Amino acid sequence: MTITSMETSSPLYAVVDLGSNSFHMLITRQLADSVQVVDRVKRKVRLASGLNHESILSEQAMAKGLECLSFFAERLQDIPKENIRIVATATLRLAKNRADFIAKAEKVLANKIDLLSGLNEAKYIYLGVAHTSCSANKRLVLDIGGASTELIVGRGFTVKKAHSLNIGCVTYNQQYFTDGKLLEANFTRAITAAEKAINVVKADYCNIGWQCVLGGSGTMQALAELLTYQLKPSVITLDFLYQVQKQLQTFDDINKINIPGLSPERTPVIASGLAILIALFQQLSIEQLVISSGALREGLLYEMLPDSRSINIRQRTINGLAQRFHIVQQQADSVKSQINFIYNELKGAWALNDENALEILLASGDLHEIGLMLEYKTHQQHGAYILNHADLIGFNQSDRQLLVSLVSLYKGDIDQALIKQQSAITPDHAIKLLLILRLAVILCRRHKVEQVPHYQLSLHASALHLSLPKVWLKQHPLIHDELKQENDHISALGFSLKIDNKN
Repeated sequence: MTITSMETSSPLYAVVDLGSNSFHMLITRQLADSVQVVDRVKRKVRLASGLNHESILSEQAMAKGLECLSFFAERLQDIPKENIRIVATATLRLAKNRADFIAKAEKVLANKIDLLSGLNEAKYIYLGVAHTSCSANKRLVLDIGGASTELIVGRGFTVKKAHSLNIGCVTYNQQYFTDGKLLEANFTRAITAAEKAINVVKADYCNIGWQCVLGGSGTMQALAELLTYQLKPSVITLDFLYQVQKQLQTFDDINKINIPGLSPERTPVIASGLAILIALFQQLSIEQLVISSGALREGLLYEMLPDSRSINIRQRTINGLAQRFHIVQQQADSVKSQINFIYNELKGAWALNDENALEILLASGDLHEIGLMLEYKTHQQHGAYILNHADLIGFNQSDRQLLVSLVSLYKGDIDQALIKQQSAITPDHAIKLLLILRLAVILCRRHKVEQVPHYQLSLHASALHLSLPKVWLKQHPLIHDELKQENDHISALGFSLKIDNKN
């Protein structure tokens, strides 16, 4: 793929997070108001395991951390200092000899390190979610780190309540799974201890309330990967957590964990992280949790970028993809115009009242031709592949599944299995959105502005009646024929399309 001059000239931004479990480096550049990830480096330093009972960080742990930072330093030297943000979190908050480590680390990195307070860490975790998740609801955000767990309630970019608890997957692994045994008694002790810590702030959070729960830390990502492997929606429930606990207890010890879909690098602290998450679900009566696209690093990054709060999250993602894959915006706008018209004509009869589903439908209008950049014959499959693997900031996993199914099926044969695989909405609802998209695309087949005349669309039982000017149909025989063929395609879905001529 050709690299444009804009891509190469855009300034780079870097965020380094000295976490208790892992050290992370994220490097990005801006592209059409979106964020393009250029590099990610992650090292399992497990700094928290180097803390002794007196909160002194061992020389061995510091040496391992400094070695990792020497790797990061090589990459950071190419980036303007004003575009770099380096932070330290829970373990270095706890370590009494943190000043020694930070001084050495700053020398290695040739950049300043900010030691975040627990509240500031929580704030940036929440902002990472706010910048990457599309929701108008009040949300509870959870983040389980190596030595701390953050709980934040907010709406938009405003934090309503934030707290950082000194419980983490690395420290709990040392305290409650020291023998490496995955016994029920060990889980019970870890869950009980976590519940006791959470209970201190429980009333404040339950009183403020929320409409949705999001999380993106390693434990939750690992659990979401298990669900994906099982071909299930990435929605974490308490029943699922109990199932994973029972599965873990079938292994003799942590080093022997072998669960399909769980990567080996996540196994050392999966039991302790799971115990904390179970405690959070039980104490806060959480029904389900979805994975967020961002957390601490994204919060730090987006707050560095100009005007980052003024740009619609999803539109920012769509604009970036449109530029990278050379989508013809004029055609996308024409299709979206017809989607809006058809949707409004049918929303009453079809009880279409899901605003999120409409946004994803319109996004499919923007992106339905994204695969053309690669080749025409199988461009729908290429489009699905791109959307399955792209950074779709603002679209959660369920949103992505619906978007992919719409783009995959916007014309040609309809594979109903793809509709059933998505979990954002019911299959019946998804079929109706697909019919709207397909009809809009056919009407815009000529790729010419203002080529679609005024028309009427009505619904009689399962029959769509499309009334178009007789003269226009005669002038557009290809579109007329494709409308006739569409009737054959949608008949398998239980619908029909009738073309009526009007003078």
